[in-house]
Amino acid sequence: MATSTWDGDNHEDEIRLWREDDWWIAKDVETGVTTQGSSRAAALENLDDAVALHMGTDGREPTNEELREMGIDPEDNTTGDQTPPDVLK
Repeated sequence: MATSTWDGDNHEDEIRLWREDDWWIAKDVETGVTTQGSSRAAALENLDDAVALHMGTDGREPTNEELREMGIDPEDNTTGDQTPPDVLK
């Protein structure tokens, strides 16, 4: 967990929030994950989602029904002998 001793006290799970032009920027110090939003609340909500994805605690594989709704046939949706790109591992 990240800590801060700026004021002499330890702070775990530190988040930094600042404004750049019309955007609010939110950064999770521990992970380095940074997001933005049009409001402070939006930036923090985006940060929650991004950190969860980064930590592997959010997200899931789509169901076959969801794939079909997107026009993808689950039976044809395979990598075969190909190695998936690193981003998908």
